[in-house]
Amino acid sequence: MIVYKFKIKAKPSQYQAIDEAIRTSQFIQNKCLRYWMDNKRVGKYDLNKYCAVLAAEFPWANELNSMARQSAPERAWLAISRFYDNCQKKVKGKKGFPKFKKNARSVEYKTSGWKLSETRKAITFSDKKGIGTLKLKGTWDLNYYDIKQIKRVRLVRRADGYYAQFAIAVNVRIETEPTHKIVSLDLGIR
Repeated sequence: MIVYKFKIKAKPSQYQAIDEAIRTSQFIQNKCLRYWMDNKRVGKYDLNKYCAVLAAEFPWANELNSMARQSAPERAWLAISRFYDNCQKKVKGKKGFPKFKKNARSVEYKTSGWKLSETRKAITFSDKKGIGTLKLKGTWDLNYYDIKQIKRVRLVRRADGYYAQFAIAVNVRIETEPTHKIVSLDLGIR
């Protein structure tokens, strides 16, 4: 996996829509964590099912794309599984009990809910949050990769602006041929 990062140029209303999507994702993640704390024997798939219950219960949570909604319970489950692994490995000290998110900075879309333009210099989000089309500013060229290779798109809020991160699945193989030459190093060891 390679991750390419682009700066986003948009209107103030689009930035507010991104912030709303980030808050919705944070809410779903925290509710899934609370559901895990309150109920025994809750697994990863139970959290995904609970995400659908939250979408039915809260209409503003249903505005977020279904794939973006499901990435929030996955993040919560990563924290939970890391806690279980630390307990099984008997890590000394604190085990890293999962904590509620107070200030989330990103929302993650999987394979649906977004579409790149023909030139791949803009991205359009199709959920009901109203993010719309965002311009991508950066030096990377996404034309080298097929759309099917892009596995996740993450919108990130930072202190200096908003960014879009593309996680691209790439098989990198470096084949080397032996030169059959001898190299000697003098380390100066006595």
